Amino acid sequence: MHTEQPSIEGKWALITGAGKRIGACIASRLHDAGARIVIHYRASEGPAEELASQLNAIRADSAVTVKADLCDTTSLAAVLSGIVERTGGLDILINNASSFYPTPLGSITEQQWDDLIGTNLKAPLFLSQAAEPYLRDSAGVIINIVDIHALRPLRQHAVYGLAKAGLAMLTRTLARDLAPVIRVNGVSPGAILWPDDDMPDSVKDNIIGQVPMKRAGEPGDIADCVLYLVRDAGYITGQVIAVDGGRSIGW
Repeated sequence: MHTEQPSIEGKWALITGAGKRIGACIASRLHDAGARIVIHYRASEGPAEELASQLNAIRADSAVTVKADLCDTTSLAAVLSGIVERTGGLDILINNASSFYPTPLGSITEQQWDDLIGTNLKAPLFLSQAAEPYLRDSAGVIINIVDIHALRPLRQHAVYGLAKAGLAMLTRTLARDLAPVIRVNGVSPGAILWPDDDMPDSVKDNIIGQVPMKRAGEPGDIADCVLYLVRDAGYITGQVIAVDGGRSIGW
């Protein structure tokens, strides 16, 4: 039996935090597959605009940027309606934007709580809620970028870990509530990119020592999994796939 090859050509994908790092790689990979891209940023205007220029040079009118503070949930309905006015619709939502830093017990502040819960859990929930009518019209897809530490605690990252654990549950909850029209899945990165402020080589070596494949991954590994879940996985929903070189099975 011949099965038609799935395609995302011409579909609009909103990727949060897409100006840099993994988000930018996801944007480029989906664009390579034919999608048109909405590059969200909060503070990284320069990289976001540069990425949009690069994508539009490859294919005219295939990328736009949008600035928004996703933790300001009262503005999200207007943000989504503004995007759809420019694009004509929305087919794919990638909740990628994230804050990440340690919060040692005894020094955790309410501001840290608000930021880490806000970017990693609150924003994906309320953005998905605002996007739901548009994704329902297009039988769309939501992908949440979770973390392997949603299941296994990372030392001194209590707030981040519980936020990502909440995002994993949100993924399954949305999948149940939005089926059968909208599929919702997650990707959990392992050691892919080191933090912007770097870390000691001894810490990196310790982490890689816990990875059965004995190496860090690359942003492209995450982007490939996202593309698979968006384009090729029509009967998969409610799943969170670890892309971690096997780390989560062994440490």
